Amino acid sequence: MLSARAWQSLLIVTALSVTPAFANRTHRAPTAGHPKSSTHKSKKASHVAQGQRSIDPERAKEIQNALIRENYMTGAPSGQWDSQTEAAMLKYQADHGWQTKLTPDSRAIIKLGLGPTQKPEGPQLGSSPAPSLSANPSVSDSNTLASTHSIQN
Repeated sequence: MLSARAWQSLLIVTALSVTPAFANRTHRAPTAGHPKSSTHKSKKASHVAQGQRSIDPERAKEIQNALIRENYMTGAPSGQWDSQTEAAMLKYQADHGWQTKLTPDSRAIIKLGLGPTQKPEGPQLGSSPAPSLSANPSVSDSNTLASTHSIQN
């Protein structure tokens, strides 16, 4: 008769030899729902470039004025995003530790004073004061949350 340790060894060896039989690899079909065939007409994908591709002349003039004011450019603003303007913007961004591959960087535009305005002319949401309870005649002092849930000593 076999000892308990021998039975354990036999069980482990049997389990290890049976496992590879269940773990066979089968070829799976591609995940696309249709086969590729030569009769299928290929559809050309038209790539539409998104985003801004050039700088508006009026905006270029604003940026050039700001770069002249900051002593990164000389002369009069032309309104054209030329190599002199691009070099000045790259230098400005590099001097501030910002990226120099794409121009202009949004941080540079804000730093030049050309970013979004901080104080819009119209009223902002949440800027009006909350109405007071005394201004509302339908709310009485006895009908407030504070009066109904006051702590009594």
